Amino acid sequence: MQVTRLAEESTLARIITMVLDAQERKARTESFLERAEQYYAIGVIAAVGLFIVLVPILFNVDFSSNFYTAMVLLTVASPCALVISVPAALLSAIASAARQGVLFKGGAHLEEMSLIKVMALDKTGTITYGKPEVADILPCQDVSEQELLEVVVRAEQGSEHPIARAILQYAAEHGIDVAEADAFEAITGMGIRAEWDGQTTLVGSLRLMEQMNLTVPAELQHKLEQLSTQGRRTVLVVHRAGRWLGIVSVMDRERPQADAKIAALHRAGIEKVVMLTGDNEQVARAIAQQVGIDEVHANLLPEDKMRRVQDLQQRYGAVAMVGDGINDAPALATAQLGIAMGAAGTDVALETADVVLMSDDLGALSRAVHISRRARQIVWQNIIFALSVVVVLVVLTLTIGIPLPVGVIGHEGSTILVVLNGLRLLAYRGEGGARS
Repeated sequence: MQVTRLAEESTLARIITMVLDAQERKARTESFLERAEQYYAIGVIAAVGLFIVLVPILFNVDFSSNFYTAMVLLTVASPCALVISVPAALLSAIASAARQGVLFKGGAHLEEMSLIKVMALDKTGTITYGKPEVADILPCQDVSEQELLEVVVRAEQGSEHPIARAILQYAAEHGIDVAEADAFEAITGMGIRAEWDGQTTLVGSLRLMEQMNLTVPAELQHKLEQLSTQGRRTVLVVHRAGRWLGIVSVMDRERPQADAKIAALHRAGIEKVVMLTGDNEQVARAIAQQVGIDEVHANLLPEDKMRRVQDLQQRYGAVAMVGDGINDAPALATAQLGIAMGAAGTDVALETADVVLMSDDLGALSRAVHISRRARQIVWQNIIFALSVVVVLVVLTLTIGIPLPVGVIGHEGSTILVVLNGLRLLAYRGEGGARS
């Protein structure tokens, strides 16, 4: 047996830590009420003190009966229901979302979700499985399929990219076993460069070849265009002094019912769903059309995704970014809300994101939006109800006068009611589920 990761570094341990940390990250409404409650409580105590001292002097009221009224006033004006109204609703909503595979890292992010107008999604690992499979091996005329595969496999052995894993798995299934390259470099968003036997091998996109000042021959250009229209991702291979070896095409499958789940996002109130991907534009647009995405931005490097998120924020307002990889981390951090695909996501994506989809289910996104917006409604219901009860009880105490037991029942009863109203979110299932 070999220990590959400590227990505290496991996915489960990280999720437990996230849940504990979530209790410390309060929503803006909750934080505001906590700050306001301090001043309010001091104001109530000061006002009751003045009531006890000044009313008997100014209005010649019996001190004993006035003191009793002051105690009733102190009881009914206490902000208990107001203070508990927000955390009761938010914690219930966070628990309900967690049961449905959505982990919010705090009430602040739950509240932020309710304000989201645009949702940007990465393609690979989000809309698709992120587990591509080799579809075509297309060597050049003077190259054998075996030679092409051996070169690609040797170059890709140092990579952790899903495409590399697909190629290595394909090679293993076909009995291809080669030594590792002497040197390896991953060129973010474009491909890889490897060296052995004093020669350089490039495996990557057209952009990588352009950056290396290499012109792709017409034969390969034609094949690339055909593959793009078929929804393939492609890998170009250059080996030994610029000699073109051919193309390996890789195909990624869409997640089940991706189109229905994107439609559910629109029904939940998301105005635009946008795809941000480093893939070929033709491939990206073909998939976007199939699943019903409104806007597509392709051929993006990690910094390009970040700039696109900033542009979306300027155009539409609050933006959420959904991704799973290291390339998505800058965009996840830039968006108002970063959402990571939990099972497929990298450690960097999970740590950067504000929300984690633990089951990698796109349908959880619309449920999360529904829950967050329902939680916001209940929070405001509680706030308005709690304030109304305080106002009514204070007015009744100062006008007709109410007994202390009635004041206690009114005060504590309102606190219990706002808690129960918040707890209704535990049974809320979003679109198509139980309504509270």
